[in-house]
Amino acid sequence: MLYSLRGNLVNIEENFIVVECGGVGYKCFTTVNTQRELSDKINNTIMIYTYMSVREDAIDLFGFSSISEMKCFKLLTSVSGVGSKAGLSILSEYSTEQIAMFISSNNSKALTKAAGIGNKIAQRIVLELRDKFKMTENIKNDLSIDIGVISSSKNVEEAVKALGVLGYEQSDIMPIITKFDSSLSVEELIRLTLKSMK
Repeated sequence: MLYSLRGNLVNIEENFIVVECGGVGYKCFTTVNTQRELSDKINNTIMIYTYMSVREDAIDLFGFSSISEMKCFKLLTSVSGVGSKAGLSILSEYSTEQIAMFISSNNSKALTKAAGIGNKIAQRIVLELRDKFKMTENIKNDLSIDIGVISSSKNVEEAVKALGVLGYEQSDIMPIITKFDSSLSVEELIRLTLKSMK
């Protein structure tokens, strides 16, 4: 299984990129957000995180500019009825931080703004991913993990819940997120935490 590719970015098409490694061009389906980040790197060396989907009728490679985007794609496509096209559509419309916030706050309506995502699929995504990570109403009690007493501001709580939806463990999140100003917005706390975890 391929985890990442480092090579020359030779082409960007509507929904995929081509990365040349050792004389072989790898076609990687990707998101608008990743393409935007790579738009000025044609004919330059890049590194992307990859996920390979193997089916009876096809083997597809997906490429992402960050680990968090790859994780989010894998989570979205683990939901019953959500294929790779839908996963890329959602990640092209929203950042991983926004998706995590929507799921943790039960906001399925926001997900329907992505192309091809109807109400039923959006509700299923929220339901299955919230259940998968067992988000609890009592998260305040979990905000101290070997780091002493910390701020339990609403923004920190929401950011921790959202990162939990992306599959990050609280024991990994808390030492990082508590370094930031708890008055920052939820999205900014998530963004800074993900950036520090790369």
